Amino acid sequence: MKALIGSAIASGLMASTALAGDITTRAVTFENNGATMAGTLYLPAGYEAGDTLPTVVVTGAWTSVQQQMPAEYAERMAERGFAAFTFDFRGWGQSGDLPQNVRFKEDPAAKTDDIRAAIDFVATLPEVDTAQISGLGICASAGYMVDAVSGNPMVRSVGLVAPWLQNEDLVNAVYGGEDGVAGLIEVSRAAEAAGGEIIPAAGPEGAEGVLMPLGGYYYEPSRGAIPEYDNQWNQASWEGWLTYHPADNPQRLDKPLAIVHSEAAAIPQGVQSFLAGYAGEATAQWLEGVTQFDFYDNPEDVTRAADTMADHFRANTTN
Repeated sequence: MKALIGSAIASGLMASTALAGDITTRAVTFENNGATMAGTLYLPAGYEAGDTLPTVVVTGAWTSVQQQMPAEYAERMAERGFAAFTFDFRGWGQSGDLPQNVRFKEDPAAKTDDIRAAIDFVATLPEVDTAQISGLGICASAGYMVDAVSGNPMVRSVGLVAPWLQNEDLVNAVYGGEDGVAGLIEVSRAAEAAGGEIIPAAGPEGAEGVLMPLGGYYYEPSRGAIPEYDNQWNQASWEGWLTYHPADNPQRLDKPLAIVHSEAAAIPQGVQSFLAGYAGEATAQWLEGVTQFDFYDNPEDVTRAADTMADHFRANTTN
């Protein structure tokens, strides 16, 4: 069918790698619920052994892997003096060789649990100042990040870039009304009963049988269609995704919040609804004419968003 767009235990350390600007990375593994998860620690230029740094856990859009937009923002955080941490969710990228019925599944509850596990793991790393951990969620993982950090005393603050914060009204508007949503939930249940049904996540504009028949970021090799990208979607994802309404629950967030978004990006109404119900301290930056995919890799827009996030995290760290 043509779809519509819309515990943690250290278990391994690998060699460091140098990036541009003398940022270094170290690949690590950790565990969550029996699955081995792949992560990467980013350290700024000039880091010296024994230093502990404020650290940002970065997560990306739906279907993404850590080498896509999470790496963009992790590098920008490291350029600004932070340690940063990215990882692949269970069943995606290099994390967790799970059975087909749960691999490539956009599962909000499971991904939220993975973020909590990543935060627990990060706090065990010698480079990390455990009193200064923040979370940065991009697109779909914005809701997961909010859920994961809420009530977590290890996390100081949270930032969201181009957040996809949906509620029932927005789900219906994006996915074909009540009938369209009901049809996708039927697809989801049938796929679950069959042990999973995998289709391509991205394809050219107008393609059939593809989750995102849009071209653009996920389809272009110079952008997000990198070798590490799974480009897979499990049709059993739909029910959990469509019934996940993070815009309805801003009151659960007990951390200082910064959001960078644009009226030209995806569902800005969800951000407005979330902010209207959020009782805490919030910084909201609205950029003009920036699309959702621009926030993933357009240098100017990533830089502006990263600057806002870094300022927010610094303002909410301890002395």
